[in-house]
Amino acid sequence: MPELPEVETIRKTLERFVLNKQIEDITVHWPKIIKQPDDIDHFKQLLIHQTFQSIERRGKFLLFYLDDVVLVSHLRMEGKYRVVEAAEPITKHTHVIFHFTDSLELRYDDVRKFGTMHVFPIGRELQEKPLLQLGPDPFEAAYTFDYLYDKLQRTTRVIKAALLDQTIIAGLGNIYVDETLFLAQVHPERRANTLSEAEVKRIYEQASIVLSKAVAQGGTTIRSYVDGEGEMGMFQQQLFVYGQEEKACQHCGDTIEKMKTAARGTHICPSCQRL
Repeated sequence: MPELPEVETIRKTLERFVLNKQIEDITVHWPKIIKQPDDIDHFKQLLIHQTFQSIERRGKFLLFYLDDVVLVSHLRMEGKYRVVEAAEPITKHTHVIFHFTDSLELRYDDVRKFGTMHVFPIGRELQEKPLLQLGPDPFEAAYTFDYLYDKLQRTTRVIKAALLDQTIIAGLGNIYVDETLFLAQVHPERRANTLSEAEVKRIYEQASIVLSKAVAQGGTTIRSYVDGEGEMGMFQQQLFVYGQEEKACQHCGDTIEKMKTAARGTHICPSCQRL
């Protein structure tokens, strides 16, 4: 699943290609992707003749701001946006096409068809689901040590599960939680409310550092992620534990292990992250 760095990279790429483009028509091949409104004709009516003004991001969500409405899009597991010439053949995984008034199209591809799209009047997007319950991401002013420490003190869940909870921190997924906990030297199965202030401080700082480095590298390509131009991310070359099982820890030399925590594949160094 694309996490914050991958979505931010896609946002930056799409900004170069879709801003000031006007939607002439929309083709929807898989209606279940459209969640709000649930009527496809109404969805089209809200967006046709609208012009892209800006693209923002909240956690793992893309927010396309047009003249009067905002399109909130989540890529889920395999979603991808591509800007292509209208003459390019349509693939079997292309489910939504935004036809521009020029020769280009914005196409949404999704192998698993899990992605979602919501349209709201500008100003309502943060007052309703899916954005309503999102916590701050590590690049927002609301993300402070005091905020995170308070949230973690209030839950008995293991720290990995707590960090994956998008209502606590938006944007962190499996890859970057594993990397954050390794660099913070915290075992993923520690109960969140047992962590010391020093341990939470390390998590708080490393989450921002890891995500910033990943954004700078265009995200992480593990299987199928590419940005809006079809380019892979490069942060996978800097991963310490995720996907590194059976390899030597770069900090201590012990063997990286893979386990299951919070129902997710989890990677740790047993020496650097003692339970």
